[in-house]
Amino acid sequence: MDRDTSPRRAHPASGAVPALLLAVDQLLDEFTRLPGQAQFRFDPATPAVVTVEFLAERGPGLVWRLGRELLYRGLATMSGCGDVRMWPTQREEQPSSWLLLESPELEALFELPTAPLAVWLDATYRAVPAGAELDGLDWDDFLLELLESPGVPSE
Repeated sequence: MDRDTSPRRAHPASGAVPALLLAVDQLLDEFTRLPGQAQFRFDPATPAVVTVEFLAERGPGLVWRLGRELLYRGLATMSGCGDVRMWPTQREEQPSSWLLLESPELEALFELPTAPLAVWLDATYRAVPAGAELDGLDWDDFLLELLESPGVPSE
C-alpha cells in the first residue's frame, strides 16, 4: 500500500504561513494588461479559505475570499464554477493560471504566476492538511450562529 506524502497530506507544521505578495496582470481585453499586485493570506483558524486582496495604487483594495482547494486545483486543471473559476494557461515558458472573478458589479480576469503560488499553497497544506479543515469546528456554535444570522426568520 502506497502512502500519500504530497504536501496536501503532509503532517501539520507549527507556525503561521506568511502572506504572499504576487505580481499579477489583470486582462482588460485580449490585448491590454494592467499590472498589479495581489496579497494572499491564510488563517489556520479558517483553513478552507484564502483571503486575496487585489491592491490598488490609490484607495482600498478589492478583497475576495476563495476556497483553498479551488486555488490548488486551478494550478493544474479547471477548478470552480459560478463566481470564481481558475485554470492553467497553456504557456510553457512561464507557467501561469487564469483566475476569473465575477459578481453582479464586477468581472475580472487575472493571470497569476503558478510557481510561487504553488509553493505558498503547499505551505498552507503543511500548516493544516487537506481533510483537517473542519477538525476544530465547534458544530453546536456554528449551527447556532447560522440559525441566528440576520435575515433568517426565527419562529
